[in-house]
Amino acid sequence: MASQQTLADALAQGVPPVPSPLSRLADHKLLLGLFLPMQEGAWSPSNAPRSTSWTFDYIARCTTLAEQFGFDLAFGLAQWLGKGGYGGEMRFREHEVDPIIANAALASLTRSIVLINTVHVLYAWHPLHLAKFGAAMDHISGGRWGINVVTGYKPSEYRMFGLEPIEHDRRYVMADEFTTIMEWLWTADEELSFDGQFWKTERAFLAPKPGQRRPFLVNAASSVAGLEYAAKHSDLIFITSPAGADPAQACEALPAHNARIKGIARQYRREVRTIINPHVICRPTEREARAAYAAILENEDTVAADNFVRTFQSSDTASWRGHSRSQWVIGGNVHLVGTPTQIVEWFIRLQAAGCDGVQVNFFDYLPDLEFFGREVIPLMREAGLRRP
Repeated sequence: MASQQTLADALAQGVPPVPSPLSRLADHKLLLGLFLPMQEGAWSPSNAPRSTSWTFDYIARCTTLAEQFGFDLAFGLAQWLGKGGYGGEMRFREHEVDPIIANAALASLTRSIVLINTVHVLYAWHPLHLAKFGAAMDHISGGRWGINVVTGYKPSEYRMFGLEPIEHDRRYVMADEFTTIMEWLWTADEELSFDGQFWKTERAFLAPKPGQRRPFLVNAASSVAGLEYAAKHSDLIFITSPAGADPAQACEALPAHNARIKGIARQYRREVRTIINPHVICRPTEREARAAYAAILENEDTVAADNFVRTFQSSDTASWRGHSRSQWVIGGNVHLVGTPTQIVEWFIRLQAAGCDGVQVNFFDYLPDLEFFGREVIPLMREAGLRRP
């Protein structure tokens, strides 16, 4: 029976190397991703008018449109909420399309965009399950699938699965063992018998393996334990601004934050890229953009917003600590509001602050995405952020 150290050593030395998934991404100066609205209300607990929908048809339209505009990534969040979601008149986030199932369907509708979905790996999964599903998704998508490994932090979610909440740092020790087993199964051409601290398996084997390289591994981390895990395993790291959603303050705080993350990765002799999540409100004039921003706040669903904010403020997660209540109502990690030229200027500053990509979200998804693709992306190319 292999030990965890044996597995780690084998992955580092004995398993044939495979190209980094990052080599499959286009060589743009700034990666471009879309946060899909797979939950009802997406990121904004507001009743301001919009067409945004959690339904698969709407998500598919967003994804195919993003691919037409040349986006690199499309990302699906996962959640486990009770009846009514976060509550309020809008029953914020009660409905959701499961991101794994959605991505399997989206793979048949797309050809180039990378599809990444969240999985809470500690919610009764076994690494063999996810290794097998991931290999299948890799083949179905032609090497365009990735997993955002999440440990979970909400006690209510753990209890939905009959589990007790797990202490913060212990969650990442468990995720490390889980991911190590999964990577072994994706890469080693031999059976695995393993008696670990958290998972056991006897003569586990996976065939077929993923394609020419393993699937993308992604993580969102801010704590010491989370960043250690992400630096060791992840290719893409979703980061949050330590200074809240104001972009000027974020750009002051992010250089040190990005340098720290990449420094930890270098200790493991690994390359990682960091991606931040801007909420983009872009209009032909700054006045129109500011008015759209104000309308979201003026139409907040107070009950839903209070519950949404309270969930994060009472958790042990280190992310999002610098965000105010009004910034939570808008949603997204950094708020970029203005004309197409102003949005690109902020993208330039975020890239200069060490961010390798932006994973954008919108309030009224399809019309906002259409305007972004038509007006902002050409300016990104002119600025050298995107290749022609």
